[in-house]
Amino acid sequence: MDMRPLRHFLSLTESLHFGRASEACHVSPSTLSRSIRQLEETLGVQLFERDNRHVALTPQGRFFQDYARDALEQWEVVRQTLMEESKELTGEISIYCSVTASYSFLYDLLSEFRQRHPRIELKLHTGDPADSLARIQSGEEDMAIAPRPKHLPEALAFKPMTTSPLVFIAPRDDAPWIPSTPQVPTPSQWRNVPMILSESGLAREHCDTWFKALGVTPQIYAQVAGNEAIVSMVGLGFGVGVVPKIVLDNSPLVDRIRMLAVKPELPHYDVGLCVSQRRLKSPLIRALWSEVSEHQ
Repeated sequence: MDMRPLRHFLSLTESLHFGRASEACHVSPSTLSRSIRQLEETLGVQLFERDNRHVALTPQGRFFQDYARDALEQWEVVRQTLMEESKELTGEISIYCSVTASYSFLYDLLSEFRQRHPRIELKLHTGDPADSLARIQSGEEDMAIAPRPKHLPEALAFKPMTTSPLVFIAPRDDAPWIPSTPQVPTPSQWRNVPMILSESGLAREHCDTWFKALGVTPQIYAQVAGNEAIVSMVGLGFGVGVVPKIVLDNSPLVDRIRMLAVKPELPHYDVGLCVSQRRLKSPLIRALWSEVSEHQ
Protein backbone atom coordinates (compact mmCIF):
# COMPACT_ATOMS: atom_id res chain seq x y z
CA MET A 1 0.00 0.00 0.00
CA ASP A 2 1.32 3.43 -0.95
CA MET A 3 0.77 5.78 2.00
CA ARG A 4 3.10 8.46 0.65
CA PRO A 5 0.31 10.79 -0.58
CA LEU A 6 -1.11 10.96 2.95
CA ARG A 7 2.36 11.67 4.37
CA HIS A 8 2.92 14.35 1.74
CA PHE A 9 -0.43 15.91 2.59
CA LEU A 10 0.24 15.94 6.36
CA SER A 11 3.70 17.39 5.89
CA LEU A 12 2.23 20.26 3.88
CA THR A 13 -0.46 20.88 6.52
CA GLU A 14 2.31 21.34 9.13
CA SER A 15 4.53 23.75 7.20
CA LEU A 16 2.03 25.26 4.71
CA HIS A 17 5.05 25.70 2.47
CA PHE A 18 5.72 23.52 -0.58
CA GLY A 19 9.49 23.99 -0.40
CA ARG A 20 9.84 23.01 3.27
CA ALA A 21 7.33 20.17 2.97
CA SER A 22 9.10 18.70 -0.07
CA GLU A 23 12.43 18.80 1.80
CA ALA A 24 10.86 17.07 4.79
CA CYS A 25 9.44 14.38 2.52
CA HIS A 26 12.65 14.08 0.46
CA VAL A 27 10.86 14.74 -2.83
CA SER A 28 10.92 17.58 -5.32
CA PRO A 29 8.34 20.39 -5.04
CA SER A 30 6.83 19.28 -8.35
CA THR A 31 6.42 15.72 -7.03
CA LEU A 32 4.77 17.03 -3.86
CA SER A 33 2.47 19.29 -5.88
CA ARG A 34 1.50 16.39 -8.14
CA SER A 35 0.80 14.17 -5.13
CA ILE A 36 -1.51 16.80 -3.59
CA ARG A 37 -3.25 17.40 -6.89
CA GLN A 38 -3.91 13.66 -7.33
CA LEU A 39 -5.38 13.50 -3.82
CA GLU A 40 -7.68 16.41 -4.61
CA GLU A 41 -8.78 14.79 -7.87
CA THR A 42 -9.48 11.50 -6.09
CA LEU A 43 -11.50 13.21 -3.36
CA GLY A 44 -13.19 15.67 -5.69
CA VAL A 45 -12.49 18.63 -3.39
CA GLN A 46 -9.81 21.29 -2.95
CA LEU A 47 -7.68 20.62 0.11
CA PHE A 48 -5.55 23.78 -0.02
CA GLU A 49 -6.01 27.38 -1.05
CA ARG A 50 -2.76 28.42 -2.68
CA ASP A 51 -1.24 31.26 -4.66
CA ASN A 52 2.31 32.43 -5.29
CA ARG A 53 2.77 33.54 -1.67
CA HIS A 54 0.43 31.64 0.62
CA VAL A 55 -0.84 28.13 1.29
CA ALA A 56 -3.83 27.53 3.58
CA LEU A 57 -6.05 24.58 4.40
CA THR A 58 -9.63 24.68 3.17
CA PRO A 59 -12.42 23.45 5.49
CA GLN A 60 -12.38 20.20 3.50
CA GLY A 61 -8.62 20.03 4.02
CA ARG A 62 -8.98 20.39 7.79
CA PHE A 63 -11.57 17.59 7.80
CA PHE A 64 -9.32 15.34 5.71
CA GLN A 65 -6.36 16.13 7.99
CA ASP A 66 -8.00 14.24 10.87
CA TYR A 67 -8.71 11.28 8.60
CA ALA A 68 -5.15 11.22 7.23
CA ARG A 69 -3.63 11.18 10.71
CA ASP A 70 -5.94 8.40 11.88
CA ALA A 71 -5.40 6.35 8.72
CA LEU A 72 -1.61 6.57 8.95
CA GLU A 73 -1.69 5.80 12.64
CA GLN A 74 -3.86 2.72 12.12
CA TRP A 75 -1.68 1.58 9.22
CA GLU A 76 1.42 1.88 11.40
CA VAL A 77 -0.22 -0.08 14.22
CA VAL A 78 -1.15 -2.92 11.85
CA ARG A 79 2.25 -2.92 10.15
CA GLN A 80 4.19 -2.77 13.40
CA THR A 81 2.04 -5.46 15.06
CA LEU A 82 2.90 -7.80 12.22
CA MET A 83 6.57 -6.91 12.58
CA GLU A 84 6.38 -7.43 16.34
CA GLU A 85 5.13 -10.96 15.75
CA SER A 86 8.16 -11.55 13.55
CA LYS A 87 10.37 -10.22 16.42
CA GLU A 88 11.84 -7.35 14.40
CA LEU A 89 10.58 -3.79 14.65
CA THR A 90 11.26 -1.23 11.97
CA GLY A 91 9.96 2.28 11.39
CA GLU A 92 10.36 5.80 12.70
CA ILE A 93 9.82 7.56 16.04
CA SER A 94 9.96 11.34 16.39
CA ILE A 95 11.02 12.75 19.77
CA TYR A 96 10.74 16.38 20.89
CA CYS A 97 12.74 17.84 23.78
CA SER A 98 14.82 20.79 24.91
CA VAL A 99 18.50 21.07 24.03
CA THR A 100 19.39 20.29 27.64
CA ALA A 101 17.22 17.17 27.68
CA SER A 102 18.81 15.98 24.45
CA TYR A 103 22.16 15.48 26.15
CA SER A 104 20.93 14.94 29.73
CA PHE A 105 18.55 12.03 29.10
CA LEU A 106 18.69 10.72 25.55
CA TYR A 107 21.95 8.78 25.75
CA ASP A 108 20.82 6.71 28.72
CA LEU A 109 17.36 6.31 27.24
CA LEU A 110 18.41 5.30 23.73
CA SER A 111 21.76 3.53 24.00
CA GLU A 112 20.43 0.04 24.79
CA PHE A 113 17.25 0.67 22.80
CA ARG A 114 19.32 1.24 19.65
CA GLN A 115 21.12 -2.05 20.17
CA ARG A 116 17.89 -3.98 20.62
CA HIS A 117 16.05 -2.26 17.75
CA PRO A 118 18.64 -1.18 15.16
CA ARG A 119 16.03 -0.83 12.40
CA ILE A 120 14.00 1.82 14.24
CA GLU A 121 14.90 5.31 13.00
CA LEU A 122 14.80 8.06 15.62
CA LYS A 123 14.15 11.66 14.63
CA LEU A 124 14.96 14.33 17.21
CA HIS A 125 13.49 17.84 17.24
CA THR A 126 14.58 20.36 19.87
CA GLY A 127 12.84 23.49 21.13
CA ASP A 128 11.00 25.14 23.99
CA PRO A 129 9.66 22.51 26.46
CA ALA A 130 6.54 24.67 26.86
CA ASP A 131 5.53 23.50 23.37
CA SER A 132 5.94 19.79 24.12
CA LEU A 133 2.39 18.80 25.00
CA ALA A 134 0.86 20.77 22.15
CA ARG A 135 3.14 19.01 19.66
CA ILE A 136 2.14 15.62 21.05
CA GLN A 137 -1.57 16.44 21.02
CA SER A 138 -1.43 17.79 17.46
CA GLY A 139 0.30 14.66 16.21
CA GLU A 140 3.45 16.53 15.15
CA GLU A 141 5.59 14.33 17.42
CA ASP A 142 5.31 10.77 18.69
CA MET A 143 6.92 11.41 22.08
CA ALA A 144 8.41 14.25 24.10
CA ILE A 145 10.67 14.71 27.10
CA ALA A 146 8.81 17.40 29.01
CA PRO A 147 7.88 18.73 32.45
CA ARG A 148 4.69 17.24 33.84
CA PRO A 149 1.93 19.90 33.80
CA LYS A 150 -0.19 20.68 36.84
CA HIS A 151 -3.11 18.94 35.16
CA LEU A 152 -2.17 16.21 32.69
CA PRO A 153 -4.76 15.85 29.89
CA GLU A 154 -6.52 12.47 29.95
CA ALA A 155 -5.42 11.80 26.39
CA LEU A 156 -1.73 11.83 27.43
CA ALA A 157 0.42 9.37 29.34
CA PHE A 158 3.42 10.53 31.37
CA LYS A 159 6.30 8.53 32.88
CA PRO A 160 8.71 10.45 35.18
CA MET A 161 12.47 10.29 34.57
CA THR A 162 13.83 12.82 37.08
CA THR A 163 12.86 15.76 39.29
CA SER A 164 14.34 19.24 39.01
CA PRO A 165 13.83 22.33 41.18
CA LEU A 166 13.22 25.72 39.64
CA VAL A 167 15.83 28.26 40.69
CA PHE A 168 16.36 32.00 40.47
CA ILE A 169 19.66 32.84 38.75
CA ALA A 170 21.63 36.08 38.54
CA PRO A 171 24.88 37.20 36.90
CA ARG A 172 28.07 36.29 38.78
CA ASP A 173 29.11 39.96 38.81
CA ASP A 174 27.29 42.33 41.15
CA ALA A 175 24.57 44.62 39.84
CA PRO A 176 22.55 47.21 41.81
CA TRP A 177 19.25 45.51 41.03
CA ILE A 178 20.21 42.05 42.38
CA PRO A 179 18.31 41.54 45.67
CA SER A 180 20.72 41.68 48.60
CA THR A 181 18.68 39.41 50.87
CA PRO A 182 16.72 37.07 48.57
CA GLN A 183 16.10 34.69 51.47
CA VAL A 184 13.88 37.43 52.94
CA PRO A 185 12.10 38.80 49.87
CA THR A 186 10.33 42.15 50.07
CA PRO A 187 8.31 43.96 47.42
CA SER A 188 10.78 46.86 47.39
CA GLN A 189 13.67 44.50 46.61
CA TRP A 190 11.97 42.82 43.67
CA ARG A 191 9.85 45.60 42.18
CA ASN A 192 12.61 46.92 39.90
CA VAL A 193 14.54 43.74 39.16
CA PRO A 194 14.73 43.12 35.38
CA MET A 195 13.34 39.62 34.92
CA ILE A 196 14.07 37.24 32.04
CA LEU A 197 11.30 34.65 31.97
CA SER A 198 9.86 31.93 29.78
CA GLU A 199 7.11 33.07 27.45
CA SER A 200 4.83 30.30 28.73
CA GLY A 201 4.85 26.90 30.37
CA LEU A 202 5.06 25.49 33.86
CA ALA A 203 8.12 27.53 34.94
CA ARG A 204 6.35 30.75 33.97
CA GLU A 205 3.20 29.73 35.82
CA HIS A 206 5.13 29.03 39.04
CA CYS A 207 7.06 32.28 38.70
CA ASP A 208 3.92 34.34 38.15
CA THR A 209 2.36 32.73 41.25
CA TRP A 210 5.48 33.56 43.31
CA PHE A 211 5.42 37.25 42.35
CA LYS A 212 1.67 37.46 42.91
CA ALA A 213 2.09 36.08 46.45
CA LEU A 214 4.77 38.75 47.05
CA GLY A 215 2.38 41.41 45.82
CA VAL A 216 4.66 42.54 42.98
CA THR A 217 4.15 42.88 39.26
CA PRO A 218 7.53 41.75 37.85
CA GLN A 219 9.45 44.08 35.58
CA ILE A 220 9.84 41.93 32.47
CA TYR A 221 13.06 42.64 30.62
CA ALA A 222 12.57 39.78 28.15
CA GLN A 223 10.28 36.83 27.54
CA VAL A 224 12.23 33.97 26.03
CA ALA A 225 11.41 30.66 24.33
CA GLY A 226 13.79 28.09 25.76
CA ASN A 227 15.56 27.89 29.12
CA GLU A 228 19.03 27.82 27.57
CA ALA A 229 18.46 31.32 26.18
CA ILE A 230 17.48 32.55 29.66
CA VAL A 231 20.83 31.34 31.05
CA SER A 232 22.66 33.12 28.22
CA MET A 233 20.90 36.44 28.82
CA VAL A 234 21.44 36.25 32.57
CA GLY A 235 25.12 35.43 32.01
CA LEU A 236 25.41 38.55 29.87
CA GLY A 237 24.09 40.62 32.79
CA PHE A 238 20.65 41.55 31.46
CA GLY A 239 18.66 40.47 34.49
CA VAL A 240 17.51 37.72 36.85
CA GLY A 241 16.01 34.55 35.40
CA VAL A 242 14.16 31.43 36.49
CA VAL A 243 15.18 28.05 35.05
CA PRO A 244 15.16 24.37 36.03
CA LYS A 245 18.36 23.61 37.93
CA ILE A 246 19.16 20.78 35.54
CA VAL A 247 19.47 23.37 32.75
CA LEU A 248 21.94 25.42 34.79
CA ASP A 249 23.96 22.34 35.81
CA ASN A 250 24.44 21.39 32.15
CA SER A 251 25.06 24.88 30.80
CA PRO A 252 28.51 25.88 29.46
CA LEU A 253 27.83 29.28 31.07
CA VAL A 254 27.44 27.94 34.60
CA ASP A 255 30.61 29.77 35.76
CA ARG A 256 29.02 33.10 34.85
CA ILE A 257 25.89 32.45 36.89
CA ARG A 258 25.01 32.31 40.56
CA MET A 259 21.87 30.94 42.15
CA LEU A 260 19.89 33.16 44.50
CA ALA A 261 18.75 31.56 47.75
CA VAL A 262 15.20 32.85 47.26
CA LYS A 263 12.52 32.05 49.82
CA PRO A 264 9.97 30.67 49.51
CA GLU A 265 11.46 28.24 47.01
CA LEU A 266 9.68 27.57 43.75
CA PRO A 267 8.13 24.10 43.37
CA HIS A 268 10.05 21.18 41.93
CA TYR A 269 8.65 19.55 38.84
CA ASP A 270 8.84 16.13 37.27
CA VAL A 271 10.56 15.72 33.92
CA GLY A 272 9.63 12.64 31.96
CA LEU A 273 8.50 10.98 28.77
CA CYS A 274 5.11 12.02 27.43
CA VAL A 275 3.05 10.32 24.73
CA SER A 276 -0.52 10.20 23.47
CA GLN A 277 -2.45 7.33 25.07
CA ARG A 278 -3.59 6.09 21.67
CA ARG A 279 -0.02 6.06 20.32
CA LEU A 280 0.84 3.49 23.00
CA LYS A 281 -0.99 0.97 20.79
CA SER A 282 2.02 1.13 18.47
CA PRO A 283 4.63 -1.58 19.17
CA LEU A 284 7.40 0.92 18.32
CA ILE A 285 6.15 3.45 20.87
CA ARG A 286 5.58 0.76 23.50
CA ALA A 287 9.12 -0.52 22.99
CA LEU A 288 10.64 2.90 23.70
CA TRP A 289 8.13 3.65 26.47
CA SER A 290 9.20 0.53 28.33
CA GLU A 291 12.81 1.79 28.37
CA VAL A 292 12.02 4.50 30.91
CA SER A 293 11.26 2.15 33.80
CA GLU A 294 14.56 0.40 33.15
CA HIS A 295 16.54 3.63 33.65
CA GLN A 296 15.02 4.97 36.87
